[in-house]
Amino acid sequence: TLKQLKLEQENIPEPKGFAVQSRVNMEVMDSEGETKPSGGKFIFFDLPSGPGVRSDSYGYSGYETNPAFDSLIAKVITHSPEDNFKKALKRNYRSLCEFKIEGVPTNLDLLKNILSDIKFKNNELHTNFLDQNIKNLLSKGKHTNLSDINRSIKKDVPKRGKIEDLDPLAVLDHGKTGGVFVDESENILQLASEDLEAGLSSIKAPMQGMIVKFDVKKGEEIWKGKPLLIMEAMKMEHEVLSSISGIVKEIKVQPQDTVFEGHSLMTIELAEVTEKATKKTKDIDLDRIRPDLKEALERKGASHDENRPEAVKKRYSTGHRTARENIEDLCDEGSFVEYGSVVMAAQRRRRSEEDLIKNTTGDGMVCGLGQVNGDIFGESDSRVMAMSYDYMVLAGTQGKMNHAKKDRMFEIAEQNRLPTILFAEGGGGRPGDTDTSGVAGLDCLAFTYFAQLSGLVPVIGITTGRCFAGNAVLLGCCDVIIATEDSNIGIGGPAMIEGGGLGVFTPDEVGPMDVQVPNGVVDLSVKDEKEAVEVAKKYLSYFQGSTKDWKAPDPRKLRFTVPENRLRYYDMREVIEGIADIGSILEIRKDWAPGIITSFIRVEGRSVGVVANNPGHLSGAIDSPGADKGSRFIQLCDAFDIPILSLIDCPGIMVGPESEKTALVRHASRMFVVGANIETPLMSVVIRKAYGLGAQAMAGGSFKIPLFTVTWPTGEFGGMGLEGAVKLGYRKELEAIKDPKKRIEAYEKMVADSYHRGRAVNMASHFELDDVIDPAETRNWIMGALKSLPPKKDRASKKRPNVDTW
Repeated sequence: TLKQLKLEQENIPEPKGFAVQSRVNMEVMDSEGETKPSGGKFIFFDLPSGPGVRSDSYGYSGYETNPAFDSLIAKVITHSPEDNFKKALKRNYRSLCEFKIEGVPTNLDLLKNILSDIKFKNNELHTNFLDQNIKNLLSKGKHTNLSDINRSIKKDVPKRGKIEDLDPLAVLDHGKTGGVFVDESENILQLASEDLEAGLSSIKAPMQGMIVKFDVKKGEEIWKGKPLLIMEAMKMEHEVLSSISGIVKEIKVQPQDTVFEGHSLMTIELAEVTEKATKKTKDIDLDRIRPDLKEALERKGASHDENRPEAVKKRYSTGHRTARENIEDLCDEGSFVEYGSVVMAAQRRRRSEEDLIKNTTGDGMVCGLGQVNGDIFGESDSRVMAMSYDYMVLAGTQGKMNHAKKDRMFEIAEQNRLPTILFAEGGGGRPGDTDTSGVAGLDCLAFTYFAQLSGLVPVIGITTGRCFAGNAVLLGCCDVIIATEDSNIGIGGPAMIEGGGLGVFTPDEVGPMDVQVPNGVVDLSVKDEKEAVEVAKKYLSYFQGSTKDWKAPDPRKLRFTVPENRLRYYDMREVIEGIADIGSILEIRKDWAPGIITSFIRVEGRSVGVVANNPGHLSGAIDSPGADKGSRFIQLCDAFDIPILSLIDCPGIMVGPESEKTALVRHASRMFVVGANIETPLMSVVIRKAYGLGAQAMAGGSFKIPLFTVTWPTGEFGGMGLEGAVKLGYRKELEAIKDPKKRIEAYEKMVADSYHRGRAVNMASHFELDDVIDPAETRNWIMGALKSLPPKKDRASKKRPNVDTW
C-alpha cells in the first residue's frame, strides 16, 4: 500500500509548478466529435525536445503504422516550475508546434486549438468542455510551425512481419536465428486512386483494419444496408454494410489483407435491386439465456441456498440461518452487490474442478457492498460493506482465496469510508489449501487491513455458533461485538487446545456466553441471528445521522427519579429513559463492569453517547473495570464525533487494598487521559453525588472542561468523601474534645455543615459549575448545547489512530 511505501500525502513534497501532457494520436474527428483511427507511413517524424520537455514515442521517419494496434503515437509532457497555469500551457503548446509529422493524419491541430483556447487557459473547465466546444476546436487554427524538416532523420524501414499462426511459441522466436517469420509487407495494401467507368461505384473501407471474411460473392446482388464483409480493428470485428444497391463486379481485397481507411474494397455495378426477403429480422427474445451467460449464472448460483438443499437442511437443524439470509436481512432490499461470487478454494491440486465448484464456490465468504437503513438516512449515509463467513462452505474457515476476498473488501471499505459489518462465525485458518507458495502464511495482510479500519469507519461484528482463531481475532477487532446466546468465541478451538497439550475440550466448553458476556468480550448478547441483525442496524443508525421522527418522554418525571432521602437507592437507567427519545436507548456492555453505564441514545433525533455512574454498584464509585468501560466508550464516541453526555453520581474512585490489586491507579487514570484528549463535545449533569477525583474523571478532568456542567438540585459536592474530609481536616479540633459523646456530636455537626456547604445551589453560587437546573430542563440544556455547535468537518484522515478493543 502507499502507507507501507511511505508515500502517504504528508510524506510527499509539495508540488512545484504545473505539468501538462498531450497525447498525440493518429486519428481524425468529425464535427460531431466521433473519432476514427488513421494510419499510413511517416514521411517525416521529428519529436520536440529541450528543457522541461519530455517526448515518449516509438515513431520515426519512414515508419509504417500497423492498423491492428493503438492509434497513440506520442506523449508530449512539459513541466513549468512556476506557479502559473498559462505559462505551463504555453510551453506545451510550443512543443506541439515543434512536433513535425507528415504522411499520417493526427490530432495535433486539435491539441493546439485546445491549448490556445481562452476558456481552457483560464481553467474554466468541466466534463462537457470538449462536447460544447468541439466545432470551434476542430476549426483550422493559425499556429506557428516551429519544426525543422531538415532535422528529421530518415531511417531504413524495417520489414514488417508476422509470426506463423500455427505455432503458438513462434512469437518467442521472432527475430532470433532460425525463428519462423512470414513477410507481411505485401498484406498491407496502400491507398491508390481509381478511375471508374460510368455506372460503377466503389465500396471503401470505413476504417483501417484487417479483412476477416466476405458475406457476398462476385456477381451477387446487393442493396442498401446489406452486410458485405467483416473487418477487424483494435481487436474488434465490425460489420461493413452497403451504402448503395447493385451487383458486385469485382472484389479487390482478400481475407487477412490489412487496409487503411478509404481503401477500395469492391467495385459495384449500380442497379436498382429490391431487398431480398429471405431472412427476416426476428425480435430479440429477451428471456433467452446465451451459453456464456448460462455458464456464468450456474457458477454464481453454485453457492446460492436454493442450489444446495442438503447443506441448508443441515444448517437449519442447528437452529441457524444461512450467510445469505443474514445479509439479505441486513441490507436494504435489492441493494447488495456481491464480490467474488465464483471464487473457489485454492485446492486445485487435490480436488477436481467439479468438486470445487459444487462444494467450495465463494470459498466460505459472501461479501459485497450494500445499503442499510436507507429509508431513514438516504443513499449517501446508508452505504456499507457487508461480509459473512459461510459456515456451509468448509466450516467458514480462512483460506487463500478467502483472505484475498477480505483484503479486497477491506481496501474498498478504507478507500470509500464504508461502515463494515462482519458475520464472523467460522473455524479460523484452513490448512488444506494446496495452491499456495510459502510455508506458514504469516505474511497475510487481512488482519492488518481490517484493524486499520478501527477509528476510520464503524466496524460491527456479529457471531453465532462457533467462532475460533482467526475468525475470533477479526471479531475482536470490531467496535462492537454482537453474539447469539449459543455462541462460542475463542482464540483457539478444541484442536488447537489439544495440540498445545492443554487438554481435551468440546467446542461448547470453549468461550461460551456465560463467560464472554460477563467478562466484557461481548458487547450485546441476543437470542438469535434475527435479533442480532436488528440490533446491528440500530447500532449502526447512531453513526448514520439524525432521525426526523422522534417522541420525547414527559420531562417532568425526571423531577421524581431521585429520592428526597439522599441515602435512598434509585435506578440511573430511569434517568436515562427520562432524557432519551422514547425507544432510542441501546445499552452497550450491560453485563460487564456494572458500575458504569454506557448507552447510545437520541435527543430530538440526534445521536448522543451516555456515560453514567450506577449507584446500584459500589454506590457509583469507579473501579478498574468501570474505568476501562467508560474510557473505551468515550474513545468510540470521539472517533465518530458523537457528543457525550456524562451523568454523574459518583462518591469517588474506589479505594482499598483489594482495589489496588486490580491496578486501579493505571485503569482509573485512563479516564483522565482519554477525557482530556477528546474533541467531541462533552456535557455533564450531576444527578446526586460528585466527590473528588471520581467526579472529575467523569467530567474530563475538570468541571470547566465540558461544554456545560450543570447539577440537579439533588447534587452534593466535595473535594473528597465528606466524612473522610472532616476526619482529616478537623483532626486536631476533634482530638481536643476529650468527651467521646461530645466528640461524636461535634463530628456529626461538622459533617452536616460540610453537606450544607456542598449543596447544589451553594456550589452553583460559587460558579464552580454552570448552573443548577430543574431536572425537567435537562433535554433543553442538551439541545441548546448541540445546536450551538458548528457543522461537522469533513475529515481527510482518522480523527483517532484507533479505538481500543478493550
